[in-house]
Amino acid sequence: MNDRVLPEHPLPAWRRAVLKVGSNLLAADGGGLTPRYAQALAGFIDASQRAGREVVLVSSGAVAAGRALLRTRTAPGPDLAAKQALAALGQAPMIALWQSLSQQPVAQVLLTHDDLRNRRRYLNARATLRELLLLGVLPVVNENDTVAVDELKLGDNDNLAAIVAALMDADLLLIASDVDALYNADPRHDPSAQPIGHVAQLTAQIIAMAGGSGTAVGTGGMRTKLQAAEKAAAAGIPTALFSGRETATVKALEEGRLHGTLIDVAGNRMQARKYWLRHAPAGSGRVSIDAGAVRALTSGRASLLPGGILDVAGDFHRGDLVEIVDANERPVARGLCQYGAAEVRRLAGRHSRDIASILGYSYGDEIVHRDDLATIAGESEA
Repeated sequence: MNDRVLPEHPLPAWRRAVLKVGSNLLAADGGGLTPRYAQALAGFIDASQRAGREVVLVSSGAVAAGRALLRTRTAPGPDLAAKQALAALGQAPMIALWQSLSQQPVAQVLLTHDDLRNRRRYLNARATLRELLLLGVLPVVNENDTVAVDELKLGDNDNLAAIVAALMDADLLLIASDVDALYNADPRHDPSAQPIGHVAQLTAQIIAMAGGSGTAVGTGGMRTKLQAAEKAAAAGIPTALFSGRETATVKALEEGRLHGTLIDVAGNRMQARKYWLRHAPAGSGRVSIDAGAVRALTSGRASLLPGGILDVAGDFHRGDLVEIVDANERPVARGLCQYGAAEVRRLAGRHSRDIASILGYSYGDEIVHRDDLATIAGESEA
């Protein structure tokens, strides 16, 4: 594939990205993990951090690392439980590899899809990841393979990366693997296969171009990458596919240049999220706010703070979608609430700095964060 000339495209402007690194970039030929390709990717992460950008890393490689630790012992069986045991064993050396290459502290975050489907755990996961980024820490996310029954047989770290990108309101999903682009045919078997530099919209025809996994080490092929790109696009997030084995390709990313495939989205990230917030079914919860809070929410990208709350109606839990109305019960906005109804009632009219002293804990200064809020009055928000 290296003799094919890949078109160059500018990367979309981004402030926060999720980078997924496949196991084929970390697995050593003789078993275990190698920094051979990871070093350049870690350099890209560090350069991005110095430029004021944020990167969340989704890394495979735990199973390969765990298998290497047991290579002098009896080989584990092929069943799912054995692979999950290898993943548990390999998490520590995989994290150690990234820490050895990173100039930032590294934190391990293990998630399952259930964590991201449950609204309360969704908000907790996002709050943790956001705090790690604020602290200048590199979060290394992986599927919690010891309890995720589908992860290892579906190669779902690609899809997990897309879910994390949506969770974190990322501007870009970067997928690094041993494949340098999407091709119109399998380049391993068809010498006439040509790379596709830009995909304006994923169609059934384009998805049909995807093949299976390239090696025995990885669990996902181009199909799972396109599935991930499809999930990201639904959240308004473009996806860049590129080879993590080419140092020059990785270096070009620091300069905003992509040698690979850019999978674009229709509209933009916030339009997609705001549309979902406006039209997703809400529960019975309702929060009334004063005129100052109405102005703040409708005139700019402001969060709903406790000081602007007048009253709370209905029952809802942390993470539920609630209606936000003015003093005359006119709809103003909708959003995911960081606190339950009973907590919001206690916080109404109070200052954000008093949250911890009133409740004994805090999930943040905002009752509804601006990224989880969409106004009803107009469709002009980006």
